[in-house]
Amino acid sequence: MKDKLLVIRPSDGRSNSRLEEVLRFSLEGREYDEITSAEELSSAELPRYILWAVDIGCTGINIELYRILELIRSGAVSLEGRIGGIIIDGESRNYTKSVGRTAVLTCNMAGCAFPGRCLVEGHSNLSNYTIQSRNLGTDLIGAYKLAGRGLIDEMYLYNAKHSRRRNPKLLVIHASDSRTSNTLALWELVKSHLDACDFREISLRNGEIMDCRGCSYEVCRYFSSSGKCFYGGTITELVYPGLLECDALIMLCPNYNDAISANLAAFVNRMTALFVSNRFYDKSLFSIIVSGYSGGEIIAEQLVSGLCMNKTLSLPPEFALIETANQPGEILSLEGIEDRAKAFADRILQAVHS
Repeated sequence: MKDKLLVIRPSDGRSNSRLEEVLRFSLEGREYDEITSAEELSSAELPRYILWAVDIGCTGINIELYRILELIRSGAVSLEGRIGGIIIDGESRNYTKSVGRTAVLTCNMAGCAFPGRCLVEGHSNLSNYTIQSRNLGTDLIGAYKLAGRGLIDEMYLYNAKHSRRRNPKLLVIHASDSRTSNTLALWELVKSHLDACDFREISLRNGEIMDCRGCSYEVCRYFSSSGKCFYGGTITELVYPGLLECDALIMLCPNYNDAISANLAAFVNRMTALFVSNRFYDKSLFSIIVSGYSGGEIIAEQLVSGLCMNKTLSLPPEFALIETANQPGEILSLEGIEDRAKAFADRILQAVHS
């Protein structure tokens, strides 16, 4: 049972021959069961591996998917100990990523882990596979099918790619002022429970952090081959080596107008130069997110899409600690915050510490 795969395919009454073709190819040789409704999920015995396969048509809406997400968010279904992936197929060029990252965050906060590049998406005419198809020597649908099979392979390799160490290395990235930041204050609380870990903390607050300039692939690859980037600076001198060495990346993200800060966004963009020559499936992503009012889940979704779906870092269960605090220091007075900080530290240790 533990190695069997469950395919959750929310039924909305439509048929989708392209998604059927991708699933047949991706699941070839795998033993699996399939369910199509929230009702079936509520009574199902869940195996370790779960693949969501969702048709969102031209509107980006699959009503049964949202019934399933409602069930998961309510706590009626636990995904603790499961490893997931998601394939989304649509008739529009829009919505596949937004639907995908919402579904992934919902399932992750319910205990489901996801490998890097956990989303495979097919939209309209599959033009999103133009580069992949050329690199793989196949057509667009062929690249789509290979991506689906590759996702399932990565799901089954998740545990093998995440070795635990006695002294795991954590790379901590922030751009906050320690005198006023609730996010940094919460990190210090979490950090107090991580004595077994080695830290490299890098502040992107001071100094000029240039955003990605959009070099050609050839230029980007040239600098990437020596672990550098066109702009150099803190990103290449400190962050790149830290990324290559770490077992987990921890992003400390205050909510700035429902977005990560400009310097943190520049860091994510500048990772492209390193990504050209490296993949990060064996590295875990964690985040501490503090909003003044609301919207922490929006920041978490940005990290899911930018660093997991795009840059291949994996998502351990409940990868984000999301809190709300306004005035400086307020975070430390929240009821139960010490317990939540310790629980988050324990999740980090479960992912990286032997």
